[in-house]
Amino acid sequence: MPPVILYYAIPFFVLLLSIEAWFSYKENKHLYETRDTFTSLGLGIGNVLTGFITKALIFWLFTFLYDHRLFTLDVTQWWYWVLLFFADDFSYYWFHRSSHYVNYFWASHVVHHSSQRYNLAAALRQTWTGNLTGAFLFWAWMPLAGFHPIWILFMQQLSLIYQFWIHTETIHRLPKPLEFVLNTPSHHRVHHGSDLKYLDKNHGGILIIWDRLFGSFQPEEERPTYGLTKNIESFNPAKIALITWGQLIKKAFSAGSFSNGLKYFIKSPGWSHDGSSKTTAELRKEAGNKR
Repeated sequence: MPPVILYYAIPFFVLLLSIEAWFSYKENKHLYETRDTFTSLGLGIGNVLTGFITKALIFWLFTFLYDHRLFTLDVTQWWYWVLLFFADDFSYYWFHRSSHYVNYFWASHVVHHSSQRYNLAAALRQTWTGNLTGAFLFWAWMPLAGFHPIWILFMQQLSLIYQFWIHTETIHRLPKPLEFVLNTPSHHRVHHGSDLKYLDKNHGGILIIWDRLFGSFQPEEERPTYGLTKNIESFNPAKIALITWGQLIKKAFSAGSFSNGLKYFIKSPGWSHDGSSKTTAELRKEAGNKR
């Protein structure tokens, strides 16, 4: 198994969010709300507990794929680590983007967007079902290409550690060269916005260059409205972790046909067979027609 550096980072996560919460209280900024914070912590703990099982299964699968690899890459070479970094970040971008465009993946990812607050605690608001339902498949090409499973999972952890600190409103913007290349608090605030102009934008992990290359970049203009277009009105971690799956399955079974039922899983969030709800693309088209 790979070194679990993410688990060692958890005490530092809690320390930093405690400091941010204290400054928020001291300066009366209201960035934190007690029930919301404990919900985020509960979801984070659930993610860690499910991870003990799922990470072992993923490591086993990646090891199997690595045993059938197409290439053998030399881990002692400097370029190995450069390729590993870009391969992981590229994979994360497409996983993250797909999680906003495919209901099957959104049902897990929605958990991370469920807080109406944007703070370091929200970074810990993680899915319980993501790996169980196949999120790891976006990285499955890497062991086949010759990257060792230990270092794939290690790089994934480094990416998640990096992404912790960008969940904050206390940092406005970094110097322009860094803003151009890196995913920053400003870029990620956009990603968590429920405003129409901000929906489904800025999917990068460590780098923002993929969004610039593939047309999903949106700069931060006015302060985003955080949360979902239709918020989950609950502070129950289990309900937040599972409710969207329940809704998705219920809609699929009441869709009137197998074809429509399947579409609820493969179409974008908001898609409906009867037009009762709309996708982001449909909402933008509708807004454009009204201008």
